[in-house]
Amino acid sequence: MTDGAALMLALALVVAATVLGLVVVLTRRVVSTPGERTVHAALHTASLAARPLRKGLNPNSALDAAPHLRALTGSDGLALHGPDAEFLAADPPGDEIWTSTTRTECLRTARESIDGGRRVLRREQSPVVVGQPLLDDDGTVLGALVAVNHNEPAPGTLGAIGEVARYAASQLQLAELDASRARLDRAEVLALRAQISPHFIYNALTTIASFVRTDPDRARELILEFADFTRYSFRSAGPYTVLADELRNIDRYLVLERARFGPSLTVTLRIAPEVLTVVLPFLALQPLVENAVRHGLAGRQHGSVEIVARDEGADCVITVEDDGVGMDPQTLRSGSGDVLGDGDRSAHIGLTNVDHRLRAAFGNDYGLVVETAPDAGTKVIMRVPKFRSGVRA
Repeated sequence: MTDGAALMLALALVVAATVLGLVVVLTRRVVSTPGERTVHAALHTASLAARPLRKGLNPNSALDAAPHLRALTGSDGLALHGPDAEFLAADPPGDEIWTSTTRTECLRTARESIDGGRRVLRREQSPVVVGQPLLDDDGTVLGALVAVNHNEPAPGTLGAIGEVARYAASQLQLAELDASRARLDRAEVLALRAQISPHFIYNALTTIASFVRTDPDRARELILEFADFTRYSFRSAGPYTVLADELRNIDRYLVLERARFGPSLTVTLRIAPEVLTVVLPFLALQPLVENAVRHGLAGRQHGSVEIVARDEGADCVITVEDDGVGMDPQTLRSGSGDVLGDGDRSAHIGLTNVDHRLRAAFGNDYGLVVETAPDAGTKVIMRVPKFRSGVRA
């Protein structure tokens, strides 16, 4: 390399380094202004306060949330009280701020703010105490936030205390919504368990009894299948399961039904191995398969059921199809029962239940699609995502 070329290369490197340095400095100026850092810090603190509050308001959640709520208000001390004004937690800990007199004033302020549903400000003595009720959208009192300041709080501080109280109340509302959703999920699972056909249980036990003398080994196997089927169906675990476990229990159900019907019932399963770990609502497939068996064999010498689970990119698609009597689509949409009469209305309710649970878990893009017509069989299609944040077995 000549001296001139080396000089040019050195100059180019200096220019590139200078430009890169300017870009870094300009970038830092864009994303790291003091105002932005303040906003980011406030948002992070708010998220830290939200985590315990999403578990509801109790001594433990209040203890975890109080430091972050105090930081958001800028107060010298902050206490949280329950809906009956009972003391839950305070920050900072210790007696430096929370003297017996201050505690008494805070309790009094909390009770007044809850009873009146408004802010209460006490300036009679130091420190100054501000009570702000935690109200939901309907005006129901969820608790109270009490801030303590050594100096007279500025209007901006009072405004911040009010906004922080509203934020805390919104998180408590979300906690109640989560709890309500969990209770609804449990209720729907209980409803599905109640719809496990009593006729199936009676018929399964009758079938087992018929083998006791003629084929004791077969009877023993069926008793174990029946025990495992009921154990899974009435388990106390969460609202979700994996497809592999759901299919395993359906296989137990089908073993019992095939023992009863013999060659009259043909079942075909085609399952893609890669979707076996997909998470779906507990007992989501059982109503579909039981409906298919009942439709497939209703008043017929022979019936067939096909269960397919396939991989479709980000989703898993499961179909349960029978070649039975079918249904009137209009009757199915109206929810008034179907062609099998009163005994099958619970089947329609079961399908509706599963559809609601799928949409609640994964959104309205997911649910059940039913393809049917009189004397043309029924095909139920279930689409679930292969992964959804927050949904796990």
